[in-house]
Amino acid sequence: MVGARDGEEIEESGGRRRRGEEERDTAAEAEAGAGAGDPMAVLGPDIMWKVMGLLDAGSVARCIVVSQWWYEIAAADRVWAPKVRGASRLAAYSISIMDGKRARIVKEDLCDHVWEFHFREAAPEYWRNLDPFWNGTAPPMRRYFNLDGSQTADPHDEVWGGHECTYCIVTSYVGDSQIRNHYVRINRWPGMRVSRKEDWSWEMSNNLYCYNSVPDAEKDGGTGPLFFPV
Repeated sequence: MVGARDGEEIEESGGRRRRGEEERDTAAEAEAGAGAGDPMAVLGPDIMWKVMGLLDAGSVARCIVVSQWWYEIAAADRVWAPKVRGASRLAAYSISIMDGKRARIVKEDLCDHVWEFHFREAAPEYWRNLDPFWNGTAPPMRRYFNLDGSQTADPHDEVWGGHECTYCIVTSYVGDSQIRNHYVRINRWPGMRVSRKEDWSWEMSNNLYCYNSVPDAEKDGGTGPLFFPV
């Protein structure tokens, strides 16, 4: 972390219960408290267990707040175990949601993910003609941020050209530690604004080019929830 100017910093390199008892208790509670139009009352807990198992993690998380009876099923590890690995599945997913709202990127975020790179329409035509994103001749170009502050690309990348690349993260503050500006810069090229997408992956862009982190929810520290077909 290197100070560039005042207010600006640059980062460089009790007992257990049987499942049957739990389901019978949930069934009794559903019959006693669910309304006549509630799917819990119409379908019954047995069907709802199966339905929850088919939903993606985001949908199950939203079911938790419907009612106490929905909570009993939607918050159960039995439902979350196939969706999120870890000791406390719901807690892990909740932490992921909170982290997904974080818009300040750090070096570990850059280095932990593979990044797809492409030029934007405003870039010179010469570069767009070399870009698979525009000519459709190959998969998207990929870039890699390294802990030593360098950036690399795949072999035979026509755009890369073997030149040396370094990156830095610039954050400026105003007032009571309020962030005024936050961007990533490579070499002395224009800085890139940082944002998060709906799947929690990162996007860094300016008027010339764009970087998108490849969703990798299957690994520790990955971005994006695990989606399951319904």
